[in-house]
Amino acid sequence: MNATGLIGYVASAFVVLSLAMTSVVRLRMISLVGALAFIVYGVRLGSPPIVVTNGSILLLNVWFLRQELGGKRSLGATIVPADDPFLVDFLRYHLTDIHRFQPTFTLEGPPPELQVAMLLMRDGLPAGALIGRVEQGELRIALDYVTKPYRDSQISTWLYGKGSGVFRRLGIDRISTEPGTEPHIAYLAKCGFHRAGDRFRLELQ
Repeated sequence: MNATGLIGYVASAFVVLSLAMTSVVRLRMISLVGALAFIVYGVRLGSPPIVVTNGSILLLNVWFLRQELGGKRSLGATIVPADDPFLVDFLRYHLTDIHRFQPTFTLEGPPPELQVAMLLMRDGLPAGALIGRVEQGELRIALDYVTKPYRDSQISTWLYGKGSGVFRRLGIDRISTEPGTEPHIAYLAKCGFHRAGDRFRLELQ
């Protein structure tokens, strides 16, 4: 196999890999690399159609990644009753994935009237959920979850940053949660939480 053929196979592998991604951001990034490899392949073959087609794909991926990561997406948090049927069905459907990060979470929590529940929204669509209870101005989180397609879309960093007004309107000025698995701990650190005893805490700015 010559170098040109190898580049073609590598480019094809990136395209196939991109189709296996559940994260929108990762799909776009891997597709971008695949398009770049196909451009090199097309140049070496002397094939303008391959170069033009994959050049267009590369530009589209760059455009959508800028939209995805550049803060231009519509993000929001909608307060709902903790026993809202849509929320309960949403959590039940994603429960296996939830337990990968927060294995102790259960649908049989405190009475709904004692809980604060939010649906996390991305472009008008439900992308995650947050559930907890308020004690003396502190939200003690039982669940903080974002679905696979939107896990890299900065929803949570928005929620604990620019979107933190949704907490302040409820009289919340600090947030705490128990650590889950290692990926969950890494996520908390990324969002600005700091370990305090057996919990992680965040003081809202």
